[in-house]
Amino acid sequence: MNKQRTIGKEVTLTGVGLHTGENVTLKFVPAPENHGYAFKRVDLKDEPIIEADASYVVNTQRGTNLEKHGVKIQTSEHVLAALVGLEIDNVLIELNAPEPPIMDGSSKFFITSLEDAGIVEQEAIREEYIVKDVISYKDEATGSEITVIPSDSYMVTTMVDFGTKVLGTQNATLEKLSDFKTEIADARTFSFLHELEALLEHGLIKGGDLNNAIVYVDKEISEETMKKLLKAFNKDKLSVKANGILDNLTLHQPNEAARHKLLDVIGDLALAGTRIRGKIIANKPGHYVNTQFAKKIAKIIKLEKRNKIPTYDLTLPPLMDIHQIMDMLPHRPPFLLIDRILELSDTHVVGMKNVTMNEPFFVGHFPGAPVMPGVLQVEAMAQTGGVLVLSTVPDPENYLTFFMKMDNVKFKQKVLPGDTLTFHCSLITPIRRGICHMQAYAYANNKLVCEAELMAQIAKKK
Repeated sequence: MNKQRTIGKEVTLTGVGLHTGENVTLKFVPAPENHGYAFKRVDLKDEPIIEADASYVVNTQRGTNLEKHGVKIQTSEHVLAALVGLEIDNVLIELNAPEPPIMDGSSKFFITSLEDAGIVEQEAIREEYIVKDVISYKDEATGSEITVIPSDSYMVTTMVDFGTKVLGTQNATLEKLSDFKTEIADARTFSFLHELEALLEHGLIKGGDLNNAIVYVDKEISEETMKKLLKAFNKDKLSVKANGILDNLTLHQPNEAARHKLLDVIGDLALAGTRIRGKIIANKPGHYVNTQFAKKIAKIIKLEKRNKIPTYDLTLPPLMDIHQIMDMLPHRPPFLLIDRILELSDTHVVGMKNVTMNEPFFVGHFPGAPVMPGVLQVEAMAQTGGVLVLSTVPDPENYLTFFMKMDNVKFKQKVLPGDTLTFHCSLITPIRRGICHMQAYAYANNKLVCEAELMAQIAKKK
């Protein structure tokens, strides 16, 4: 299991915003564990923060654009791709404008700044979504489609076809993230001449020049268009090179367009919020299909987290057996409802109970149809939590535990003789003055059978 990473120090770079044409200052700031990626608008009152989350995508015209409570971030993908490409998990991105600087239209300069800041390993384990089934999203209107299939690592393949002779069909593949810096990071954004004409006509691309965008000439350039281009790029002369792009730029690779689309895929899928272990296959990708797929993946991950059943190796020696449990808890048979403690930390505890037909409550609950009462399932979870709270005092044998309240109690499945129950209890708030507030779950047969928020207090025996 890999640990999370952040950067070692703050680092700043400046450049021009693609859409505004204004100077922009971007600062990468180290962030704590489980922070993820977020943008901070330091030019606005209260310096609002927008998390890099697919749910905040508002449009995908000329980039992936986020908005939260009216605060916007435009063209987020190149910065996010650099962070993913260097396997950095937690960073705050401060901006004094609504968009990062476009730089040369790639992720190269962001990579350089992040490496200058240094990469620092943190203590928390990196969360990773392991793809077990094929997941796809298709935009029927354009034919664009993204699929992820199981793989031992994060891999991306893009296939690009815009139906133009000047660009043709291109493919690009990233076999491993460690190759991102050398294979993908310097691939620059590109545009077709007909798109550029419309953007210039409406004043929507004020920060572009021949150093940060490859322009594929897919139509004959009229005299009027050439005048506009000369003015926009502040040039005395422009011409079309033999490979169909405007001059003053040389392609880094013949398939630079496909590599840049791969870069965009990585940046956009960062909005899913969780690292993916699987192979991405993107056919004619674009920001819309990328972000829709990110939303779909994020929804699947959230659902699986909610329904995730923890597994424990019951063949291993327990952390505490029944004798050690009775040394700590005041409960005794027939009201001692846990048999083993499997895990115990400052913030969580895992217990276990084997449910047998010999339980005294089965005599009357119910004759001929034995079912463990729900209230006793809650009591068993509370006893498990009692081990957690009593472990904080040096003499637990001198204390008793008392329920204070229970909330959001839900019973999902019947518990029957022969079932093995496992209980997972974790603190909602730190233990203070002997009061323990915890979230508790009970599992059996690889299913959630019961859950509750519990509060209890320990008090010294009189």
